[in-house]
Amino acid sequence: MRTIRHLVLVLGVVCLASMSVAAQALVVAAASDLQSALPVLTAQFEKNTGQKVTFTFGSSGNFFAQIQNGAPFDVFLSADIDYPRRLEGAGLADVGSLYRYATGHLVLWTRNDSGIDVHRGLAVLADAQVRRVAIANPDVAPYGRAAVAALRHEALYDRVQAKFVVGENIAQAGQFVQSGGADAGLIALSVALSPALKSSGVFVEIPESWYPPIEQAAMVVAASRQKAVAYQFINFLKTPMSIQVLQAYGFAVPQPLTR
Repeated sequence: MRTIRHLVLVLGVVCLASMSVAAQALVVAAASDLQSALPVLTAQFEKNTGQKVTFTFGSSGNFFAQIQNGAPFDVFLSADIDYPRRLEGAGLADVGSLYRYATGHLVLWTRNDSGIDVHRGLAVLADAQVRRVAIANPDVAPYGRAAVAALRHEALYDRVQAKFVVGENIAQAGQFVQSGGADAGLIALSVALSPALKSSGVFVEIPESWYPPIEQAAMVVAASRQKAVAYQFINFLKTPMSIQVLQAYGFAVPQPLTR
């Protein structure tokens, strides 16, 4: 009996220790277009600082709502700048922590075997052979809004809307096309350059003048209990190494933030 009690005590201590370590990890809510770049960045940050980082990917709009409802994130990496600014205005982001870490780009992507010539641009989406077009949900995903804007710019929205297959975020939209659930997709350049899609498809960039700039911003959540580490992470995003990684995955170099 004493042995069993001792074992239970030991297991309890181990469990509490594990919870303590987990509690010390910096928790990052990240836009899904960062699925390839962020693991590289966090691995280097952990190596440099000894601080653990955990991250969750999703749509920026969903994270915005979750932070409003008290979700225990320390850092928010949004796919646009509007959500962080609104959180800052509501007192839910640390004033002065806002940093525009990248500008995203929209592309039209299809599988190598689809037979669709994406180099014709958005006009190809109106063809009969294109039955389904993947986009991210424009209600919660900045890339979805960019896709709608680009289609409207080319007066194609009304002709293509019925073909939409809507992903909850931009990574899911890419998965729809890759898996055959859609014939083509309007996705992030960073998703098109991810290992899963880079070798299996072809893309063409959509002119930036056809949609509002996809300015992606980071912020420290006001309720974070790890402010020092959160600011370390934000500052790490400004380093040449971080910028180089982001560029490698299709993001533009950050420019000074104008408020």
